[in-house]
Amino acid sequence: MLVSQIIRSKPQGGVITISPDASLADAAQLLAEKRIGAVVASVDGETVAGILSERDIVREIARRGAVCLEDKVESAMTRNVFGCNPDDKTDLVLQTMTSKRFRHLPVMEEGKMIGLISIGDVVAAKLAELELEKDALTGMIMGY
Repeated sequence: MLVSQIIRSKPQGGVITISPDASLADAAQLLAEKRIGAVVASVDGETVAGILSERDIVREIARRGAVCLEDKVESAMTRNVFGCNPDDKTDLVLQTMTSKRFRHLPVMEEGKMIGLISIGDVVAAKLAELELEKDALTGMIMGY
């Protein structure tokens, strides 16, 4: 299975982004409202300046207290974001996400972000693929 298949199966509406200049409080509010675990920091919705996760915010609160919520997203975001391409195989992406401990990856095409996938998206796709394989093998064994 390819990353592009996962992107096609996700609801339309684009990737939720936030300005790197927004406050961590605004980011936390956005994460809570959208019920998501991470948000891409972007100035234009296509280029990736960084990614900010719930864990990043919690880490800053634990380190400095609630005063950090006034800081900008860019102060706590991960800047060196690892991405993937639509034609990448999900097995490779899952291996990368697991080994590097990433839970979200932007999907990039020609330097522009076209989607965002989570480890949950990749695991669900892999489980669906395994179910199809199981059904096909069962059909061959049973003769239907």
